[in-house]
Amino acid sequence: MTSSPRLASLARPAPPPPAAAARCELCGGGLPDEHRHVADVEARTLLCACRSCVVLLARPGAGGRHFRLVPERVVRLDGFRLGEEHWASLRLPVELAFFFRSTPAGRVVAFYPSPLGATESQLELDAWQTLEDENPILRELEPDVEALLVDRARGAREHFLVPIDRCYELVAMIRAHWRGLAGGPQVWDEITQFFERLRAQARTEAA
Repeated sequence: MTSSPRLASLARPAPPPPAAAARCELCGGGLPDEHRHVADVEARTLLCACRSCVVLLARPGAGGRHFRLVPERVVRLDGFRLGEEHWASLRLPVELAFFFRSTPAGRVVAFYPSPLGATESQLELDAWQTLEDENPILRELEPDVEALLVDRARGAREHFLVPIDRCYELVAMIRAHWRGLAGGPQVWDEITQFFERLRAQARTEAA
């Protein structure tokens, strides 16, 4: 016995629904694959922004105290001064970390990537002030949207001034690929590639 075309069509699984188009998280408009981010300062989150919202928020004061457009500059800091003793005084349990001025906290905060996401570390303000005095470029960090990214893992000694979204890109990548106690070879390959891309995009300035 042969089945009818109608019955055969009913027996086939339904095709998956089309993926919803990405939307700007500020205005709801269409969002291109390549897009900028905006920091919601009060909620301490990053939002995907369309070109129109980027143009609007690029104007000084357009976002008030609520929204800040994440900048794009990536700077490799040449001659950055951070010795072993000073690093120890920052009281970080790992050798990858980022620091930024948090408006809600009213101070500089320190985070490090972990298998659970971004983990905040208690930062001694005196230790940061000394670091800033020795590296004046740190005074140029835009609050909430730019960070000092430090890589001392596996013998590295690199320091970058980066948009805050690059730090959370690193956090998400480590969380996605971490395996076991030490992370596994895949996550370290991903970390290596991340910093290779960062170097390729960065300009170099004296700290």
